[in-house]
Amino acid sequence: MSMSTRSALEASGRIFRSKGISRRVRQITISAIKEMPLLASRLEGCVSLGQGIPSFPTPPHIVEAVCHALRDLPESGKYTLGPGMARLREAIAEHLQRDKGIHAAPDREICVTVGAMEALSAAVLTVVDRGDEVILPSPNYASHIEQVLLAEGVPVFVPLGAEDWQLDVEAMARAVTPRTRSIIVCNPHNPTGANFREADLRALAALAVERDLFVIADETYDFLTFDGQPHFSLATLPELKDRIIATYSFSKKYAMTGWRVGYVHASEGVLDQIMKVHDAVAICAPAVSQIAALAALEGPQECVAEIRGVLERRRNLICSSLDRLKGYFSYVRPRGAYYLMARMTHPGVSSMDLALRLLNEARVITIPGAAFGPEGEQHIRLSFGGLESEIVEALKRMEAWLDRQAFS
Repeated sequence: MSMSTRSALEASGRIFRSKGISRRVRQITISAIKEMPLLASRLEGCVSLGQGIPSFPTPPHIVEAVCHALRDLPESGKYTLGPGMARLREAIAEHLQRDKGIHAAPDREICVTVGAMEALSAAVLTVVDRGDEVILPSPNYASHIEQVLLAEGVPVFVPLGAEDWQLDVEAMARAVTPRTRSIIVCNPHNPTGANFREADLRALAALAVERDLFVIADETYDFLTFDGQPHFSLATLPELKDRIIATYSFSKKYAMTGWRVGYVHASEGVLDQIMKVHDAVAICAPAVSQIAALAALEGPQECVAEIRGVLERRRNLICSSLDRLKGYFSYVRPRGAYYLMARMTHPGVSSMDLALRLLNEARVITIPGAAFGPEGEQHIRLSFGGLESEIVEALKRMEAWLDRQAFS
């Protein structure tokens, strides 16, 4: 790079000082999930199939509970105990027992966090040292990669089955080395929309026990499976009691993405260690968000069924729209979450190039599959969390744009 070019970039703010910045920070990036909407914010008239933000407003009973607390409860603006409000942890424990059959001691095995993202980051930082390997089914949620790198660990990508995006536990077993410390599993799966089979999850648990590994279970979408399929939680398995760290979120289930509140469940000895990270980076989750989470758990649950039903209809809509583009894409029908990976049938076009061209030329936000690990290349991730009108418009624009393009 010439000095004049560098000076121009520095003047525009595109090059910054790197000297003195830690290696752990220099080796990670902001994920494309967040970067694509940032790029789109500089353009006009974009529609989004990108970041996983559900279109639903936070349910009224949750909003009302927070308004009441802000007016009448002075403690709503103060710190809570580090692990969270006692009443909220008790409500979480009751939910886990009633809905999942998971026994969790509210005072020793639950910590309320700043979203599931903080819970996941704290879990990884707790069990991963420099040079430790972490197995990631691939494609995998982009932030899991960055969290492992932030802990100075080594991501080890194990491909999911390309035909159905299911776990390949035998391949995971072959990937285990003396440096392997953990497996991270998101189920239902972001970015593919898979709902992993119970038999495979039990086999994964047996592998973790046999090879003395931690399992970090990202259960953000545990409520969101389609076609009447059940969700199987690894946290229900007694053999994993002292080696599983399960993370949960209120964001998608109760349309509370902006409230930033989730929680982590682990055995007492493990949670004591996670609490050290939680205290260092957050002290506690915001009191007002914890009040909202308590209202979500204790209030009517019809809103969850309604969200699930609407998202299943949107799943059907985006699939039928993609069927019209079968000359350009193939895909596996999602069984959970609200994403799918559309595989480009035309060779030689990178996922980043396609995503950027769709953004700049068709004004459609998608996420390049390469952000989700090596098996994500040749794909773009599409979210169907948005309004039906947005999904229809985005696919209409994609179809028109693809029909007038000639990829060489």
